[in-house]
Amino acid sequence: MNTTQKSTMILVGEHEPSHPLPSKRRGSLGRFALTMTALATFAFLYVPIGVLILFSFNNARNSIEWRGFTLQWYERMLNNDALIEAAINSVIIATLSTIGATIIGTLTALAMERYEFKGKLMWDGLLYMPVIIPEVVAGVSLLMFFALLGVERGLLTLVIAHIAFSMPFVYLTVRARLADFDRRIEEAAADLGANDWQTFWRITFPLLLPGIISGALLAFTLSIDDFIISLFVSGQGWGTLPIYIWSQIRKISSPEVNAISTVMLLMSIVIVSLSVLLQRRNEK
Repeated sequence: MNTTQKSTMILVGEHEPSHPLPSKRRGSLGRFALTMTALATFAFLYVPIGVLILFSFNNARNSIEWRGFTLQWYERMLNNDALIEAAINSVIIATLSTIGATIIGTLTALAMERYEFKGKLMWDGLLYMPVIIPEVVAGVSLLMFFALLGVERGLLTLVIAHIAFSMPFVYLTVRARLADFDRRIEEAAADLGANDWQTFWRITFPLLLPGIISGALLAFTLSIDDFIISLFVSGQGWGTLPIYIWSQIRKISSPEVNAISTVMLLMSIVIVSLSVLLQRRNEK
């Protein structure tokens, strides 16, 4: 065999296609990669929260050094008058704004779903704006709005601001329920002699109630957790719990802040879980 033939055989051998991996092996590698990606994502999201909860039981003033288990920070939290006042403010604001947002959001969803009018598509798009607009922009615009009207910042400005950013979430939740609503039930009630008012309270409202409650719970959670907009529109004596936590972090880093954050986290989990359970029950 001459040199030219050997070279040709080497070149041909180098360009022969490699054997593909078996389908089972490729599937196993794909599952492994997806599993590791999911685990890394969940770790990135929840490991910091786990560290926060762990160090709320830390028996050390320096919150980044573990020195044993203790409940003293929860005891101090319960005996902190300023903290309790901020928590009460948050609950009052969240309750009032949730009532307002639920009423306005539900009525708006009914109007947008049941009636046709000029410019409906534009109004529908505008209702989505508070969901996607940056909170800093919303806070600055609300602050300027209240300043132009000469309204003193306090409970009223906080409630109005919280209604403004939480109402669209109620609207979206209730309208999603209305999209699957069977209008034939209302027509049957009308055929049996019920007027519009009786049909609404005996048929429409009970069927929409799970969606309304879910939207209200979501609005309450958003109001309790809000910091940026509340910082812009809050007034003297009406600081909320997130604002109090921020003020404490600026001064010192104390495990008491971790304890407060843990309680707020548990409250949010409970409220969101109730909302999800109601939606699943409604679907069944």
